[in-house]
Amino acid sequence: MNTVNPLSEAPVESEKTSSSCQSTPLEKRYDDDLENTWGFFSWCEYILTVIVSSVLLIGASALTLFWVIYYRDGFAWSENPKIQFNLHPVFMVIGFITLSGFSILLYRLCRCLKHIYAKLAHSLFHTLSIPCIAIGFLAVYDSHNLDSPPKPNFYSLHSWLGMVTMGLFGLQFVIGFFTFLVCLCCNKMTYGCRGALIPVHASLGLATFLLAIASCLSGLTQKAIWTLGENYSKFTEEGVVINSLGCVLIALAILVSFAIRRSFAPATAKVYVTERI
Repeated sequence: MNTVNPLSEAPVESEKTSSSCQSTPLEKRYDDDLENTWGFFSWCEYILTVIVSSVLLIGASALTLFWVIYYRDGFAWSENPKIQFNLHPVFMVIGFITLSGFSILLYRLCRCLKHIYAKLAHSLFHTLSIPCIAIGFLAVYDSHNLDSPPKPNFYSLHSWLGMVTMGLFGLQFVIGFFTFLVCLCCNKMTYGCRGALIPVHASLGLATFLLAIASCLSGLTQKAIWTLGENYSKFTEEGVVINSLGCVLIALAILVSFAIRRSFAPATAKVYVTERI
């Protein structure tokens, strides 16, 4: 008569159970992703976010250009310090708001692209914003020094916020360049380091963008009070344009914050944070 030794079967059963428990989380992870299909409202939300954010980002630069050209006599360089100042708001909005905003949204929303392409586009937009920020800074610095009499620098809340924003932007660019581009040459060795820096880089990026908007709002208010004086309270056309630009910037702060915190990854992309380092 054949007998079965329960002690000899127990390890086998235990091993199978252990193996099954270890594989369940991984299988569930990918099964959940396959079942996470997008519905009609999810697609509408995604498309609306992309369209509205793009329109507002372009509109912020367009409205700044309109304000400077139509109401502030256009552009000049050191030969006319008062008009040279006009380069400051234009290039700061283009660099800090439009280009940086597109860089953030492109990396966050275009999840169907290969990661390397999204990363290069993200880096390209940030790189293009650097000369814009530099020109904007030099324009206001020269216009203050060349004015008669010269105006002091770095004393207002607007200038303090601007300096902090530029410092964070430079730090972000250096960290991002060396951590997420240069370190790819030793992918396996730096995987853990890059994975730990992802939430830090993302949080500082959003903080830099919001600080840039705060700097623009304080600068717009300061400029409106100085140039319009008592007419600012009379709802003049220029005052309305300045306020409208401020409202666009506030809308961008809300929309970009929502976009990068909201999950816009289609199920067909099958992308996870740890796989996009």
